[in-house]
Amino acid sequence: MGIVLLRHMLPGQRGVVVQVKASGELGRRIRDMGIVPGTPIHVQGRAPLKDPVAIRVRNFTLTLRNNEADYIHVEVDEAS
Repeated sequence: MGIVLLRHMLPGQRGVVVQVKASGELGRRIRDMGIVPGTPIHVQGRAPLKDPVAIRVRNFTLTLRNNEADYIHVEVDEAS
């Protein structure tokens, strides 16, 4: 297993959030959406121009811009 930025995950990949490096308002917003260390996520897809990314987290689908996904470090499940 390796740790990558959420931005670099491919559709269909699964992983667990290891760290959220955002601070201030953006960090609070990301945490309020339920993206905290230990949270399992699944990348559902990407827009045609690769931005935004759609992820499945805590039984709902969430989209994040790539500049927001750059702050989220994920331990990728190599089996997915």
